[in-house]
Amino acid sequence: MLGRRPIAEVIEHATAFVTALQDVTGTVVDLGAGGGVPGLVIATARPDLRLVLVERRATRTDHLRRLLGRLDLTTQVAVIMADARHLELAVRADAVVARGFGNPVTTLRAATPLCRRGGRIVVSEPPGGRQWPAGLLTACGVQPVGSADGRVAIFETTGVPRGTRHP
Repeated sequence: MLGRRPIAEVIEHATAFVTALQDVTGTVVDLGAGGGVPGLVIATARPDLRLVLVERRATRTDHLRRLLGRLDLTTQVAVIMADARHLELAVRADAVVARGFGNPVTTLRAATPLCRRGGRIVVSEPPGGRQWPAGLLTACGVQPVGSADGRVAIFETTGVPRGTRHP
């Protein structure tokens, strides 16, 4: 979903994700990939990363797959049609990103089980920011490590969150 903002503004906002991932290597999962932002922006800026775009709607995953072909990203980016809240990966990702995925509880509970210990979770902030309750962060096994100009919140996974889907 790109929303009602001009595409140039959406892409500019997505560069905050690229900045937040500057020292990340390996695999990045984009939860609720929608129209491909920030995942495709990250893939274009960071050809060294492997991206997994997760989207639950077939029409959007079909569109994303067509975009990958047009952008020649089929070897770097995979698309999975699944509900991110119930997704299980064989190997945990080095980072998970989410733009417009859901409220803080929904977003962190979906992201943390997919991210390795010491991995990075980057979440888009709405205008004016949002509250990240300390109890939620502890329960999800993450700690805040910064922000990119208030556009994204950056977390590091500290351990296995309670109620995780993975051992």
